Amino acid sequence: MILRRQTRKIHVGQVAVGGGSPISVQSMTNTDTRDVEETVAQIERLQDAGCEIIRVAVLDTDAAAAITEIREKICIPLIADIHFDHRLAVAAMEHGAQGIRINPGNLGGPEKLARVVDAAKAHNVPIRVGVNSGSIEKDLLKEYGYPSEENPMALIESALRNVRLLEEYGFHEIKISIKSSDTLTTISGYQQLSKLTDYPLHIGVTEAGGLIAGTVKSSVALGILLHQGIGDTFRISLTRDPVEEIRVGFELLRSLKIRERGPELISCPTCGRTQIDLFSIAEEVERFVQTMEKPIKVAVMGCVVNGPGEAKEADIGLAGGNGVGIIFKKGVLFKKVKEEELLQTFLNELKLIEQEQ
Repeated sequence: MILRRQTRKIHVGQVAVGGGSPISVQSMTNTDTRDVEETVAQIERLQDAGCEIIRVAVLDTDAAAAITEIREKICIPLIADIHFDHRLAVAAMEHGAQGIRINPGNLGGPEKLARVVDAAKAHNVPIRVGVNSGSIEKDLLKEYGYPSEENPMALIESALRNVRLLEEYGFHEIKISIKSSDTLTTISGYQQLSKLTDYPLHIGVTEAGGLIAGTVKSSVALGILLHQGIGDTFRISLTRDPVEEIRVGFELLRSLKIRERGPELISCPTCGRTQIDLFSIAEEVERFVQTMEKPIKVAVMGCVVNGPGEAKEADIGLAGGNGVGIIFKKGVLFKKVKEEELLQTFLNELKLIEQEQ
């Protein structure tokens, strides 16, 4: 049983973070925020996949202004990602951002930070203090050295220093992230940070890579941390369609039995008995089940000989043969169809299951 670390609770819009709240899965758009139509379209796809908090880049005042229209068309909280310019942070909150991500130390000094804090208080907006290995202050690098598994203190002290800047203005609606592109540094850093503060933690591996490398690195680091009860919200960072980040995120939570959303998909690795295009079928089924919410078990198997038996615990599954396919429920034959009709018939059955009360 996983024992969650006790943290303070903050709210990003309607989503609670920390304080025993469900661990939330978030992502970031890769569109031009000023292109409202394209940005909303991507957020809608992310919502369908289960994304619970979305972050957008705010590069200029036009991007900040676009937040108002974007928020009117989406259903999940929106965080503005700001670097260096305190005016953009203020503008983003004035236009409806429900959270901001900043590094307080690079906003240009105490007076400018004070304006950001005043706006955050006025609009009831929490602040994520986000520190990456590449954004650490020079004096901390000189004192502690570049962050490593053995010594991540430069990351930790940078985050805590910036948190103290906010606390000096009486602001405590804070969550913290200290990301590294190195898996072991990420693990060590968050483990030590979790002992030094009770603010909620946003965990992740930054610049993790593409689908394969990024999934592996993120799953190792976040899986270890989450199993130790560390982490209140997270993003799987991939050089990929951000919808993939959400898919990986919920599979990670499911594998640790922390949360379940939608079906669990099991599929065989294929062998010489496979006589259908199982890769394409599995991909289509996987894409479809990401839009479902019922926590059922779905199987996609390569042959009618062993498939149903191997997946007998699945609520529903398919298996293909030479020119024919079967749909089974709990390992028992339910329907036999032509091979070319197998996928669509199966998707129709999944739709019926989703519609059932």
